[in-house]
Amino acid sequence: MKIDKDTVDKIAHLARLEFANDAAKDSMIKDMNNMLGFIDKLNELDTSNVEPLIYMSEEVNVLREDDVKHEITQQEALKNAPKHDSDYFKVPKVIGKV
Repeated sequence: MKIDKDTVDKIAHLARLEFANDAAKDSMIKDMNNMLGFIDKLNELDTSNVEPLIYMSEEVNVLREDDVKHEITQQEALKNAPKHDSDYFKVPKVIGKV
């Protein structure tokens, strides 16, 4: 597949890009054709005996147990709040009625 000016114009329109001049457009055509050439080179490789990668490394993520801990009581949490009632924090109203 070769990239031409019409293809670049179509991609530029979809990406909402503008080129300053024709030299910039020609440079983009050259770069895109180089990218496609690189992909064609990669397609020449025999990958039939290569296992697909799920992770990039063999490292195992060490996770801790998800245990519920009650390290602070409700009363302890409320005692430093600037405004609170017996059970909840009081905050300014942020949503008004329509």
